[in-house]
Amino acid sequence: MAGYQFPKAGKKNKLKKKQVYLIASGDLRLSANQVCWDAQKEMEVALGKAVKDSGYEVVRAHKLKRDEKHGFINSQADGMDVFSNMDPHAPVIVAEAVWQYSHHVLSGLISHQGPILTVANWSGTWPGLVGMLNLNGSLTKAGVKYSTLWSEDFKDVYFNSRLEKWLETGKCTHATKHVKPLKKVKVSSQEKKLGQALATQLKTDKAIMGVFDEGCMGMFNAIIPDHLLNPTGVYKERLSQSALYYESTQVSDKEAKEVKKWMTKKGMKFHTGKKHEDDLTNDQILTQCKMYVAAVRIADDFGCDLIGIQYQQGLKDVMPASDLVEGTLNNEDRPPVKSRDGKRVLYKGEAVTHFNEVDECAGLDGLMTNRVHKAMGQPVENTLHDLRWGDFDQSGTTDEYVWVLLISGSAPPAHFEGGWKGADGHRQPAMYFPNGGSTLRGISKPGEIVWSRIYVENNKLKMDLGRAEVVKLPEKETQRRWDETTYQWPIMHAVTYGVSRDQMMARHKANHIQVAYAESASIADKAMLAKAAMAEELGMEVAICGTRKNNKPW
Repeated sequence: MAGYQFPKAGKKNKLKKKQVYLIASGDLRLSANQVCWDAQKEMEVALGKAVKDSGYEVVRAHKLKRDEKHGFINSQADGMDVFSNMDPHAPVIVAEAVWQYSHHVLSGLISHQGPILTVANWSGTWPGLVGMLNLNGSLTKAGVKYSTLWSEDFKDVYFNSRLEKWLETGKCTHATKHVKPLKKVKVSSQEKKLGQALATQLKTDKAIMGVFDEGCMGMFNAIIPDHLLNPTGVYKERLSQSALYYESTQVSDKEAKEVKKWMTKKGMKFHTGKKHEDDLTNDQILTQCKMYVAAVRIADDFGCDLIGIQYQQGLKDVMPASDLVEGTLNNEDRPPVKSRDGKRVLYKGEAVTHFNEVDECAGLDGLMTNRVHKAMGQPVENTLHDLRWGDFDQSGTTDEYVWVLLISGSAPPAHFEGGWKGADGHRQPAMYFPNGGSTLRGISKPGEIVWSRIYVENNKLKMDLGRAEVVKLPEKETQRRWDETTYQWPIMHAVTYGVSRDQMMARHKANHIQVAYAESASIADKAMLAKAAMAEELGMEVAICGTRKNNKPW
């Protein structure tokens, strides 16, 4: 009888004293990795110098992919291979100047036993900030201990003092005094009762979350486990994007043209051309209009209260982008969609709550926002944005720090200056979207908003909420910010009340942030507290971040 062949684990490379690993997670799309690689190289040089000045040496844990012309970890398998050769007890820095897929490195970081530091450059261009925040949210959900840092040039005292602390001790921290548990905030009986009543209704009558293929772009943090979601009264209907594709092919050309005609009659402008590879074409727009009709019909088929389309993996290879669809769904004033037999108008007069990139945390938040705002007679339109970047206003309009909130393609026109008349559509960037498709872009109107984020930590749903103002900036300043980020996408200029740049970065556990308008500052306060009360009644651990307007404490 032959003896057993016992496997041997791979040999681990050992680091010397005062050496630290550096890894860089990237996109799954080769074109994006190639375009963004120069920004990553520049960041790694600056970060490496900062580490060296602190008396340590950076050791890159994976080689450059010279044949692919970049140096990113570009798949989960690639990440596993990289970590199989790393000393599991050594310190590791995850350096991000780009959007990245967290699952490329998550398996290695979950099992890694040494100190972990996530670092991003303070730039909105590709953007590392968004990628790092996604990784932070994913590590938080996975229960992995980590520290995090960010910097514009890696020379500032705030960054370097904490970098030195992490290199010496394996930990660095940030002040989060702006965070207050809901139990320490006074909530009036009216808002508390409304939130509790809405929570009871949701748990009793239940709602269906339609998910078109779960798990988008490695966003582990965007998936709510069923055992945490179901107690809120929300249950997933797992749908396939192949069904959405098929249903789109069943929508007639006439119906698609009617949808586009409705949009243009409302005032939306499409920036079109003739070359499919580079331009937004009429055929791309009409295919998106078919997808819009198909999405509403499928939502009705399954009795969905909200839906989320993944798109960026899978559908991107066969259809134009879903963004025009997504922003339109989230708007009450939208093209009517009839049932297949033409006898019913589906979801008549209502927004069909859509959560971009199948971010289920944003979906649950969006459903709650819709119900709270509807009960209060406030605008129900809400959307997630990327917490993309921020900078002080260079026009002199305001002395406040102004965040750039930017979602990758669409927001509801009700949020824009001029509504549909303030909306325009550009072709999605080719490096991400080979089949193009129109964005639904605009400049968010001035006003009072509630911001929020649901996330998973310690096997529990949690929710942070805060207040902010959307400010109006001059056209030149808005264009500067678009040029620093992605000009094809909708933009919101947000000033958070009582939450500084570094406090937001230290606390926020996601790349996404949910926003909704209210008619005044006082009503926005009440809407936020009613939603907080609803979240608490649904079993979430709730915190209020920052202050009221004019720095008034809660």
